[in-house]
Amino acid sequence: MAEELKLKTPYITLGQLLKIADVISSGGQAKWFLAEHADQILVNGEHENRRGRKLYPGDLITIAQYGEYHLQAGV
Repeated sequence: MAEELKLKTPYITLGQLLKIADVISSGGQAKWFLAEHADQILVNGEHENRRGRKLYPGDLITIAQYGEYHLQAGV
């Protein structure tokens, strides 16, 4: 089952999600991580490697070996 993350803003970027999910420890590592693991990251079932990709409530992000994250609108 996917972990649910509530957004306090209208969207976040893929790089921010990687940090929130503890996949990376700093925002500067996002570019490297996405280059090395581009084939293992799916956004709504499609491969994604852009750290600036905007993610909105309802999106499902799958990161191999880390899990699935379902974004929801927060309060």
